[in-house]
Amino acid sequence: TIAWNLVASYYEELPFGRCGLMTAQEPWSGHYKVEAPIWITAHTTQFTQPGWSYLQVDGHLKGGGSFVALTDGLGNLTIIIETMTHNHSQCIRPPLPQFSVTPQRATFYLKGSFHLVETLQVWHSRLGFESGNSSLFQQLPPVKVWKGSFSLDLNVDEVYTLTTLKTGQKCRCPESPPSQPFPSNYKDDFNIRNPPFSEAPNFADQTGVFEYFVNTSDPGDHVFTLRQVVLQRPITWASDADQTISVIGNFKWVNMTVTCDIYIEKQRDGGVFVAGRVDNGGIYVRRTKGVFFWVFADGTYRVTGDLAGEEILMKGLSGVRNNVWHTLTLNIQGTSASGLLNGYPLWENVTISTPSNGWAAIGARSFEFAQFDNFHVEA
Repeated sequence: TIAWNLVASYYEELPFGRCGLMTAQEPWSGHYKVEAPIWITAHTTQFTQPGWSYLQVDGHLKGGGSFVALTDGLGNLTIIIETMTHNHSQCIRPPLPQFSVTPQRATFYLKGSFHLVETLQVWHSRLGFESGNSSLFQQLPPVKVWKGSFSLDLNVDEVYTLTTLKTGQKCRCPESPPSQPFPSNYKDDFNIRNPPFSEAPNFADQTGVFEYFVNTSDPGDHVFTLRQVVLQRPITWASDADQTISVIGNFKWVNMTVTCDIYIEKQRDGGVFVAGRVDNGGIYVRRTKGVFFWVFADGTYRVTGDLAGEEILMKGLSGVRNNVWHTLTLNIQGTSASGLLNGYPLWENVTISTPSNGWAAIGARSFEFAQFDNFHVEA
């Protein structure tokens, strides 16, 4: 079994949202969810160990579905049965050949040393995809083995484990904190001298890496910042953007004001942005749309409707230079956007058609050093 990923801890609307054994995507609330894959995996992992061997069995059930059997070589036996239907078994790749599964009564025959087994412990899961009512990893009464054989009535979309082991357990964990939306008023000044992690909470880097940074040469208000630190495009398996970007907030946000102190480090063609209504990331980050407010080291600015910077909504002179701190403010209300530089209006009344909602974001023009401080979003 390959589980990708172990814990889904990223915004759900990103590509492959919730594709984990469990989901923990709200660090601000502490809410998490132990999903079905945890307990389906437990059907195998609680009743085998590294060093166990698979037995040579046919593995196919007459009415559809399959089974495997494992032993520790010391007399213990574990059988795992699944009757998953075709439409609940498909993965992204490769394509799955058509098959059918029907309710059935299956009889198993234990031979050799297993002929002496008298009872098997039973653990059961039923996945209710249509009803939403699943029963996961429940212990059922043991099955009696009569002269080396036993029978089971199997329905569709079920998983069974039958085992000589008596060690299975389903933990009674405390309820997770209730789910809450991302705070509509959020600030981070990154003022942490010895952070427990290199990355700031709640930011989700999509291209590039944004890390805590200490300006030992800065005597003023920007000793502790967030810095984009990847200086060349990595070798990637997906099509990363040419720009670096980190998203934050609630994908459902419509109206928002994003303010951030920015510091361009790259001379001549360096640049940074703040953004709102950012609609994508992950493997689709190159096609990301939104409202992007850019300033560049050559003293110009642009407002674009996309991360690639091809859909230009407004442009002009800003007077921004590299190695100087400036404050950018992006305000999006309804179908209109405006921008402030150091608290003074720089552009306004830019019409926004799409996207209608999305995250806030910060980023840089390329794989370049750039710093951010005193981030604030109000939505």
